[in-house]
Amino acid sequence: MRVLLIRLRLIGDVVLSTPLIRALRRTFPDASLSYLVERDAAAVVSGNPHLDEVIVVERTRGVARIVDDVRLARRLRQERFDVVIDMHGGPRSSWLALATGAPQRIGYDIAGRHWMYTRTVPRARELRPRHSVVNQWDLLNAIEGWRGGDPDPAQDAVEMALDEAADRRIAGRLERAGVEPDHELIVVHVSASNPFRRWPEPAFTEVVSSLVRDSPARRVVLSSGPSDRPAADRIAVSARDLLPAESRARVIDFGEFDIGELRALVGRSRLFIGGDTGPLHVAATTATPIVAIYGPTLPARSAPWRRHDIPSESVEITGLACRPCDQRVCAPGDYRCLTTLRPAAVLAAAERALAGIA
Repeated sequence: MRVLLIRLRLIGDVVLSTPLIRALRRTFPDASLSYLVERDAAAVVSGNPHLDEVIVVERTRGVARIVDDVRLARRLRQERFDVVIDMHGGPRSSWLALATGAPQRIGYDIAGRHWMYTRTVPRARELRPRHSVVNQWDLLNAIEGWRGGDPDPAQDAVEMALDEAADRRIAGRLERAGVEPDHELIVVHVSASNPFRRWPEPAFTEVVSSLVRDSPARRVVLSSGPSDRPAADRIAVSARDLLPAESRARVIDFGEFDIGELRALVGRSRLFIGGDTGPLHVAATTATPIVAIYGPTLPARSAPWRRHDIPSESVEITGLACRPCDQRVCAPGDYRCLTTLRPAAVLAAAERALAGIA
């Protein structure tokens, strides 16, 4: 049996699809498994041991995309897949699923696109508190002959293979930065894909400075998306300004790194702190404790999907009538789900996670 999984766009969504890859391999050990992914998130699955093939496509636009997709459609049809599972459900992914001509094409029952599949499963329009992995598992249940059971993070956690070359690069950079094995390395991711998920810079500043001030063994590296690098630099400068001179170097200037290097860096760290973004889910593929900051989204939908014995805490403001939201317009206008979330709550969660009692 030849199976194609399609998951385009965001890094976090691709990470959250990896439990399905493992479950498919366990249930159909002799199947050929392929995965179609866009370039930005390809590193998540490129080393996955359960996949036979990773097909990487570019995020082109206009005429270039039409040309690329026609060429890709021909290739996919020639591969003669038996089962195609569209975990994305967008116009591009559903058209590519149709173009394969596979006898089983499984996707979500989305208006205007359900006819492109041979079998569909419901996808609720409301923002219900149901985990993304569980939502995607519905697609597996639609496969003929599926006997894979229910989703369980203890058995099918998110995963991303460690890139050994990236790990060596990170090891060298940490050594040059003066980070020693007995130091308590903490990664703080300060950016988000949209303003609705971005915790205020002063809050991050307080967390970073407090973490460093409370223990001389701690070293903090700030990570961000490329467009948010200036924000990370501002937070680092502001945090150092709050510290005594002898402690300022503990907030490390580490520069930029790619997703594979982030995976390696977090794997060498004692703690990861960040919002509900792709890097949070990359961090969840390691055994490093996590403190996740939630604003308009819910931990019930996107908490780290991994073994429960690894410390993971979700920090959120509960009881807001406007939460969760679709992240298009802030109804109150003040982003209160994040602006009222105090650094003290994140710091308390961080200390529990570092102590192994989250």
